[in-house]
Amino acid sequence: MIIINFCFYMQPLIGFALIVIANSKIDLGLPLFHRFLRSSPSMADNYPKDEVYLSAVIPKRIKLFKEFQAKQLEQLQSLPHDPIKVRVTTGDGNKVKEGKRWETTPKDMAMQVSKGLADSALVSSVNDVLWDMDRPLEGDCSLEFFEFDSDKGRDAFRHSSAHILGQVLEQEYGCKLCIGSCTTREEGFYYDAFYGDLGLNDKHFPNIEAAAAKAALLSFPYSITCEFIMSLRCFITLATASKSTSLQEGHPFERIEVTKDQALDMFSDNKFKVEHIKDKIVTVYRCGPLVDLCSGPHIPSTSFLKAFKCLKASPAYWRGNRESESLQIVYGISYPDDKQLKAYLESIEEAKKYDHRLLGQQHQLFFCHPLSPGSWFFLPHGTRVYNKLMEFIKKEYWERGYTEVISPNMYNMSLWETSGHAANYKENMFTFDFGLKPMNCPGHCLMFQHRVRSYKELPIRLADFGVLHRNEASGALSGLTDVRRFQQDDAHIFCTEKQVSGEVKGALDFVDFIYTNFGFTYELKLSTRNEGDGAFYGPKIDITVSDAMKRRFQCATLQDEGKIERPVMIHRAVLGSVERMFAILLEHYKGIWPFWLSPRQAIVCSLSNTKDHQEYAEKVREQIHEAGYYVDVDTTDRDVNCGLVLVREAQVAQYNYILVVGDEEKTTGQVTVQLGDEDPSKFPVMMSIETLLDEFKLKTANFL
Repeated sequence: MIIINFCFYMQPLIGFALIVIANSKIDLGLPLFHRFLRSSPSMADNYPKDEVYLSAVIPKRIKLFKEFQAKQLEQLQSLPHDPIKVRVTTGDGNKVKEGKRWETTPKDMAMQVSKGLADSALVSSVNDVLWDMDRPLEGDCSLEFFEFDSDKGRDAFRHSSAHILGQVLEQEYGCKLCIGSCTTREEGFYYDAFYGDLGLNDKHFPNIEAAAAKAALLSFPYSITCEFIMSLRCFITLATASKSTSLQEGHPFERIEVTKDQALDMFSDNKFKVEHIKDKIVTVYRCGPLVDLCSGPHIPSTSFLKAFKCLKASPAYWRGNRESESLQIVYGISYPDDKQLKAYLESIEEAKKYDHRLLGQQHQLFFCHPLSPGSWFFLPHGTRVYNKLMEFIKKEYWERGYTEVISPNMYNMSLWETSGHAANYKENMFTFDFGLKPMNCPGHCLMFQHRVRSYKELPIRLADFGVLHRNEASGALSGLTDVRRFQQDDAHIFCTEKQVSGEVKGALDFVDFIYTNFGFTYELKLSTRNEGDGAFYGPKIDITVSDAMKRRFQCATLQDEGKIERPVMIHRAVLGSVERMFAILLEHYKGIWPFWLSPRQAIVCSLSNTKDHQEYAEKVREQIHEAGYYVDVDTTDRDVNCGLVLVREAQVAQYNYILVVGDEEKTTGQVTVQLGDEDPSKFPVMMSIETLLDEFKLKTANFL
């Protein structure tokens, strides 16, 4: 039987016939592939990609990868494969199993538990370090497995999907890849790259998705028996019908470790990758034709990826520096089956109905003007909510021992140089001889050090709602969630080292109280010295909330910015940006605010435009207003004979309480109450003003 090893890269080569010499073996490698690719129809919308770059760089990287991989495998085989003990944790508990050092893999261990686990586990954890399923174990260890229904499993799945996206973008558009990973909100993945003059948009998505499907499902290389090949025109059909193991497994993710010099040689044609190579030992992964820098870990193979969708493309700058190259970022989402992807896309469509930008316009809460991009105007009803959020936090400050302060909006650049912002964050600041503050930390440090302090004063908790400015790129601006001007419930706690534990617990209790009353679920994530978004001081706890539509947002944060020999400063924010929290809550509540937070708590509707009815309506409004609640009155001069019409209009405007007054109400000194979320045809309730205000007070006290 004659075997042909065919290196298949994404596109089928249409119309090219193979002539096979008996008893021979033909290797159709990359250079030959690219020659035929240039004469075949392009999937990249006829974009003039750099074929010279592709035909030179990809074979070079694969060649070097194979060479380094062979040496690494030879070295592993020379190491002692003595027995090891592995404590395997599964849903059934812990079991100690035996394996061999530098030979047994997590997948081997999973197979000892069950074939189902071996087939479904995406990534493992070895002594609490994430680990590829096919990477050999190095000694006695604890071992745990993660499937797609876990955060770690999903992260690995989406991270691997980013590599498939990178493979497609490089192959289809000849771009120079920069950085690709799962998104911080854990809802997908992205890859940014340099394309030259090409601007990607949603018209490119069908091409990218089709190529990604082929990249994920087809293995590399293929072994096809010669009897079945008449021409490459029928290649896909025959390959799909194949029962070969390699086809079932798809592209494996292969890992090697190389030296810094080897990595620089491998990626010498991509300046963006070269800038990332800093460590003495560098991890490199290969999946099909893509060889990429990556710390991993990854899923075993692309066969797990069954559903892939591009979500958006947007411009960016290399490393966020406006003076650097312009990049394009493609965002995507992926799942192990079409059903889950369909459900996700349906949730996205549902979320669009409650986009805060749309609701803000409909409910007259806020707007943005091109003369002040990234800085939002809050209208009267929007300002009510904004102030309520700050009052909510301020009340807790009083209860929890915080002291409010006011600090300047701008400082001499020498302060930002001392704080590290000039070196780490300057491109995101508005600067001249001075710098507008992007955060409150340095100002609060000046407040702390302006006089001699005693340890007996500690802890000192300084809270500040000062206005902050960040010079975000125009392409990064997005409603209230990504802005240039905002306020944040910043606080800095100065304490001793021994007080840190208690202060962190207190801050987390603060977060729990606030988020529970918002109706959020949340999770905590600890990171050590984590640079990015101004976090370049010390260990950090990020609190990620989930809203009613199961979406995740990072809002609250706690950060240790101290040293052992000095008082420790804990930076803490609960709401984070008030603007961002406003947007999250507006979408979380789908535009229907709970009474305690609502900008439209009640409206008084007069059944007629007679003078006595309107005067009574105004009297009711004044009583409720004096009690401290937001109330409007509808005394419109119009012919409305049906109270149902008034109630329905008030419900559309999202009033929590609709108070109808007419002859009977005026005579008895009461109001007819209709709740904003009830069926207008439901029989209403008569209530005195005193009883109504008691109900308002109860709801406010219980955050209802």
